[in-house]
Amino acid sequence: MPLNRRDFLSTAGLAGGSLLLPNLKPISFSVPAQFELLILATNWGFQGTLEAFCAKAKADEYDGIEIWAPRKKKEQEKLIKSLEKYSLSLGVLVGVGASDFKQHFKEFKAYLEDAIKLKPLFINCHSGRDYFSFDQNRQIIEFSNELATSSGVPIYHETHRARILFAAHISKRFLETIPALMISLDISHWTNVAASLLMDQKKAVDLALSRTRHIHSRVGHQNAPQITDPRAPEWQNVMDIHFAWWDKVVQSHINLGKRLTMTTEFGPPNYMTALPFTQQPITNLWEINNYMKDLWRKRYQ
Repeated sequence: MPLNRRDFLSTAGLAGGSLLLPNLKPISFSVPAQFELLILATNWGFQGTLEAFCAKAKADEYDGIEIWAPRKKKEQEKLIKSLEKYSLSLGVLVGVGASDFKQHFKEFKAYLEDAIKLKPLFINCHSGRDYFSFDQNRQIIEFSNELATSSGVPIYHETHRARILFAAHISKRFLETIPALMISLDISHWTNVAASLLMDQKKAVDLALSRTRHIHSRVGHQNAPQITDPRAPEWQNVMDIHFAWWDKVVQSHINLGKRLTMTTEFGPPNYMTALPFTQQPITNLWEINNYMKDLWRKRYQ
């Protein structure tokens, strides 16, 4: 007898932990004990205070958090206090939305310089706009590189829709032209933009993987930047493809003797599918991100 919607949601909720994928394809290399992987929690979609978020991240064994860098001094002080209380590392996001390039660049510089003061592990930039010229966007990247060198804080640029690195073929030109450009890889955006799993853009993808220093482990597909649930078996192939990409980043960091950071960044509606009319999320966001955290720990630690 088929389940009605209410029974299905109830069953899925109770079985959340058991809706596990078959084993991912095994990795082809050994992970040494000294390899350092830091997994960060996102507060995107979290309902609660900053301290409650930090407490939950610590309780669920995240190494740190990644949040938008606060601008106000009082908010910065609260953040530092919570990080110290729960012994968490910090990565921050920076980005502005002005459509005029001069205004955008001015605001971006100010925000980036504020974020440096927090002394985070890294700054992840939602930088530029997809409609700025190549030279305009290059100015933003080169300023960021100079600031990273002078401050000692790594600054990465995210592969995000509507930003500089919104697509694989566009990013390839920036990566080839600017050797110092390092990225935060959220490849789910590229699969969505290209409406493909990027098998026909291997050179662009491989170059990006070689320059990745931080990862958002959201899983996308040809028609959206987020699969419905990484535990669901219908996404096995897409999961295998994403982990094959991430394997290359992990292996390169092992070879270089570098630490790798990752944020589990599945998002709430409207990234997550919601039921029509009620806008009820179809699954539990925190559980999904915890599931990705545990997959990474099992695979790479």
